[in-house]
Amino acid sequence: MSTLEKRHIKFDRKNLSDKKLKELYYSIKLPRMIEEKMLILLRQGKISKWFSGYGQEGISVGCTSALNENEFILPMHRNLGVFTTRNIPLHRLFAQFQGKELGFTKGRDRSFHFGTKDYNVVGMISHLGPQLAIADGIALANLLDEAKDTTLVFTGDGGASEGDFHEALNVASVWDLPVIFVIENNQWGLSTPSNEQFRCKQFIDKGIGYGMEAVQVDGNNILEVYNTVKKIKSSQSKKPRPFILECITFRMRGHEEASGTKYYPEGLQDEWSVKDPVHNFEMFMMDEGLITEADKLRIETEIKKLISDELDVAYEAPEIEVSTDKEITDIYAPYSGDVILPSSNDQKEMRFIDAISNGLYQAMEKHENLVIMGQDIAEYGGVFKVTEGFVNDFGKERVRNTPICESAIVGAALGLSIKGKKAVMEMQFADFVTVGFNQIVNNLAKLHYRWNENADVVIRMPTGAGVGAGPFHSQSNEAWFFHTPGLKIVYPSNPVEAKGLLLAAIEDPNPVMVFEHKALYRSVSDDVPTDYYTTEIGKANLVTEGNDVTIVTYGMGVHWAKEYLEEHPHVFADLIDLRTLLPLDTATIFESVKKTGKVIILHEDCLTGGIGGEISALIAEECFEYLDAPVVRAASLDTPVPFAIPLENNFLPKERFAKKLDELIAF
Repeated sequence: MSTLEKRHIKFDRKNLSDKKLKELYYSIKLPRMIEEKMLILLRQGKISKWFSGYGQEGISVGCTSALNENEFILPMHRNLGVFTTRNIPLHRLFAQFQGKELGFTKGRDRSFHFGTKDYNVVGMISHLGPQLAIADGIALANLLDEAKDTTLVFTGDGGASEGDFHEALNVASVWDLPVIFVIENNQWGLSTPSNEQFRCKQFIDKGIGYGMEAVQVDGNNILEVYNTVKKIKSSQSKKPRPFILECITFRMRGHEEASGTKYYPEGLQDEWSVKDPVHNFEMFMMDEGLITEADKLRIETEIKKLISDELDVAYEAPEIEVSTDKEITDIYAPYSGDVILPSSNDQKEMRFIDAISNGLYQAMEKHENLVIMGQDIAEYGGVFKVTEGFVNDFGKERVRNTPICESAIVGAALGLSIKGKKAVMEMQFADFVTVGFNQIVNNLAKLHYRWNENADVVIRMPTGAGVGAGPFHSQSNEAWFFHTPGLKIVYPSNPVEAKGLLLAAIEDPNPVMVFEHKALYRSVSDDVPTDYYTTEIGKANLVTEGNDVTIVTYGMGVHWAKEYLEEHPHVFADLIDLRTLLPLDTATIFESVKKTGKVIILHEDCLTGGIGGEISALIAEECFEYLDAPVVRAASLDTPVPFAIPLENNFLPKERFAKKLDELIAF
């Protein structure tokens, strides 16, 4: 029987040169042999976990080989072949698997949960779907820069069930983004078979729903994968648009090694083992006379030596030296945060909303790489009219209406940042951030800590009650993010700081959430510098000074406190407007409390789990000996925000604050 008859995959070399075929052969052998070694090391306890791509190498290697090195690729945990084909040094990969400093995450994340812009790779997080929208942002940046590049991103058949899949494909289609969405259809999500994951017959059927072209290939046929990606790339360079590329394959090993494969029906693995992408391509190369048995042995010997040598480098690399200071420092990308002062004394009376609009407009003028995105923000100007008129001056490329898909737009903002741009996303209402929560707390916030890449993204958050908008348009949810290391949170209380803090957030290369109280938008005015300026992030403002009591608050709370003090002229208080919630200016708080001996913390958010509880604990730890009374908190009721005005007034803490402050002063 000839080797041709033994092969179960028919390869078509088309016009590929002998040299290219030999390169592909080496590229597909390398990850297979690395995996075989990693499985041994796993059993020896020298690595802690392994997600197998055994039998799926044709997809990883075929896709990556078809891309140019400058084009971004976003792999998942079965795509070892992506990393090896991008020629990432193996000793660094091995050090990554061992949790060493020499790896890519300084021991802070495992396996392929990392990216490296040196090789234009952006790795996944465990939530599977979020990287799809990041690909949208990278592709958008390419479009804006008039590059002809393609962006390729992987997902699995299981991960395609997530909402992030729908959102990312929908945005890519609406914006005509040159993304190839590769679905590795290996027919299992951990132990769950495809018939329990989805009801469509094949993923290419989804293409018509998104208005995009879809192609299905044999994922075990490296040449079919390679040639198809090349063809799609060529088409995208002429006419930018997204594609679905469904690669049919099979996961030969467990989801990860510990889970095993006992749930597979008997004979299924045998059925697919004859379609092995490496062995079949190897036989093809022999049939074509491109390699001999001696060549095969020589290449295997070379690869074994390479793996051994690179493992030795990784083994010799020192173990992680723990430094708490370094751990804390690496939460944020380095940034001096130097305050930018107005270049003149010119001022103009502006409402809170006008100051935000003015600041955002000036940021668009200064930063030509700044893109703003949000629902209805272009011609309509946004529901609060912050961006009214912007599209006329900056165009729809930079002032982008978005579909209703918060997760995808936060992800796209991150993709823009990875390509060196700045992004501001308007969350139409802060309440809607729940839909984009994962992207914010797990991608934006953790990115720099994990693999040293900053997220130059600002999320604008119209927030707060007092306008009779009910439980889904009135929430104060800043505490959700206050708990998340890696984010910065600003919350201005007046027009001057609204502009200054927004511009500071845009200047900052880290992810910043800007909370803007809706009830202040058109109810407060001030003389605001007309020039570009910033307000320091991380520094509170002492609004009034006094020795009787310290009031710590922010946002609308500043106005409630000022109203109380105006009505009680005999009370002399240090009124601290936090302005920044994260990082928190504890020095200003502690200094004031040590002076007055009494403190009340006021915020609009619900009492339980609110920021006031953390501030109270900090004061108790650092200032206990200076206190003349218990630390007091005043906050909204622990209920959703009600709609009817009498109920809403009862929900808000304004009256309870006045009563509690009276009692505190009298203590």
